[in-house]
Amino acid sequence: MLDANLKQQLSTYLQNVTQPIEITANVDDGAKSAEMRTLLNDIASLTDKITVFETRDAEVRVPSFAINRKGASMGVRFAGIPMGHEFTSLVLALLQVGGHPPKVEADVIAQIKAIEGQFDFVTYISLSCQNCPEVVQALNLMATLNPNVRHTMVDGALFQDEVERNKILAVPSVYLNGEVFGQGRTSLKEIVAKLDTGAAARDAAKIADKDAFDVLIVGGGPAGAAAAIYAARKGVRTGVVSERFGGQVMDTMAIENFISVKETEGPKLAAALEQHVKQYEVDVMDGQRAEALIPGELNEVRLASGATVKAKAIILATGARWREMNVPGEREYRGRGVAYCPHCDGPLFKGKRVAVVGGGNSGVEAAIDLAGIVAQVTLLEFGSELRADAVLQAKLKSLPNVTIHTDAQTTEVTGADGKVNALVYTDRTTGQSHTVALEGVFVQIGLLPNTDWLKGVVDLSKHGEIEVNARGETSVPGVFAAGDATTVPYKQIIIAMGEGSKAALSAFDHLIRSSVPHEAASTV
Repeated sequence: MLDANLKQQLSTYLQNVTQPIEITANVDDGAKSAEMRTLLNDIASLTDKITVFETRDAEVRVPSFAINRKGASMGVRFAGIPMGHEFTSLVLALLQVGGHPPKVEADVIAQIKAIEGQFDFVTYISLSCQNCPEVVQALNLMATLNPNVRHTMVDGALFQDEVERNKILAVPSVYLNGEVFGQGRTSLKEIVAKLDTGAAARDAAKIADKDAFDVLIVGGGPAGAAAAIYAARKGVRTGVVSERFGGQVMDTMAIENFISVKETEGPKLAAALEQHVKQYEVDVMDGQRAEALIPGELNEVRLASGATVKAKAIILATGARWREMNVPGEREYRGRGVAYCPHCDGPLFKGKRVAVVGGGNSGVEAAIDLAGIVAQVTLLEFGSELRADAVLQAKLKSLPNVTIHTDAQTTEVTGADGKVNALVYTDRTTGQSHTVALEGVFVQIGLLPNTDWLKGVVDLSKHGEIEVNARGETSVPGVFAAGDATTVPYKQIIIAMGEGSKAALSAFDHLIRSSVPHEAASTV
């Protein structure tokens, strides 16, 4: 099951296990149970700290296994075979159940341990989902720290009957005590905050008590991280306010054009960015959404929590989000057939019919990926021709289960019984309306800048992008901007990092010049 290289790596990690672990596997005579048995035995062979037992309990998902510290019930279970992106979740669970301390702030650990009540979580995932491990790992950690919390990861592709019964068409989907708790990537702090209802108020009070920063960065994506590093290296008091550190990079699967790094994945890059930022004296305030910018001698950023943060210079790096079609049915069936991440949700549509809306690189790549999973892909492009690179178009057109419609304007997503059942589009050349029967719609039509909260404060382009000059300056003195939220062309990670660095240098220059008395400056 595990190759020699992976066994060697895992053996090294398992040296950190200090407490004996018991893995209880619930199996039958099927092939998947045999596969899971091989995986668990491979793991147990690498350390004398792990013992594997088998049960045959009809009341428990098969195949599945629970990980417990000997003599304790930690509430961590995997239903399925956690390979792919979830292999890291398995390794971390083994380490944490085995007594290795988690890399989490002490106050967060204390907050988790103090949560009262009974919480039985189930997370439906796909092994190709890069957003799922963060949720799985967060809930597993909570289960190891608090005996009131239990968590089961369920591979949706393996337990399709259960997925169909619950009408789950997007991952990760989290249920708490049998009811929907959340969907999509969610951080540990966000989950804890939902359970600990007083957390938001406490965080807001802490933030409100902070002294003014020299430089405050709004946004924790590549541009924001680069700006934070460059500002902190100048020795100025630096803060970062972010709704989700890593930004949209967290939703990116393969990154193959980041210079000097042959290939990586979004979550890995985001984690590296966060580690780099934390090497400096940067005050990172994660899980905070900015609602208003109030310029002044000390600029203010008002947060959704009610707190206000002040700074001499502001760098706006709020990034962008997936553009919506804004047609009837899209929002109603989001997570019920309408999706935006083919890597995450594609496996849930195995053998079904789907549409991809968008003929750029993202749309064509999504259609190619999905064609290897689903029964039929229909790609719809608003323009008269596809906009993707020629090599991608050639690959797409070679696939037998792909149909392409250009000059196609999507007008509606329809459904029944809470799930998508069709997409309606208009042929822009004939004006005729067509209905495509299907089970899923993947929207890939570009990005929208996260700048709604800045309207009327800084100058925005007709596309809602923050207008900046070559120095990253906005229309407001002391306020700078960088990354995908700005008018700078080509929305690329490496460009965003460069622009974030430049904005920080410009902000530092602004601090120096604004601190020089007018009389002294005029004699220089």
